Amino acid sequence: MLKEIDVKKIREAAEENYRDGGMYCSEGIVSAFKETLLDDMPEELIAAASGFPIGVGRSKCMCGAISGGVMCIGYAFGRTTGGQRDKSEKTLELSQELHKKFLARNRVACCSILTHKFEMGSPEHKKQCVRFTGEVAEDLARIIAREKDLPIVGEESKD
Repeated sequence: MLKEIDVKKIREAAEENYRDGGMYCSEGIVSAFKETLLDDMPEELIAAASGFPIGVGRSKCMCGAISGGVMCIGYAFGRTTGGQRDKSEKTLELSQELHKKFLARNRVACCSILTHKFEMGSPEHKKQCVRFTGEVAEDLARIIAREKDLPIVGEESKD
């Protein structure tokens, strides 16, 4: 049973998943949460995240890091059958919170706008997307810690 959350470890795992070239943003976040926090998460959820990179299938719409974060929120708090309105409302609320945190830092969530200054795959592009992946992972870890009333290891929680 989960007793605490190490936000730094989760952020670093998500960033490394992207940085090492093995995964994109959405996959990196889902994989990091499986590795560090939600160990009961099926590996298939990482596979399900594979369609979200580069703004949903390279369409450059919503940032894939947000999509991966929302998948983790759904896994941790979402409903599995219709009619569970309380779970649905909570999942929507937390997903919106994650999205708003991203917007507060970056003004937009659209991949095409976020990356328009960079050639896709360039070191500058990759550096920016690693940062987005880490920021979303950290925000998500803080949300989960708060909602599950778990302490954050080694620091004061900042919401």
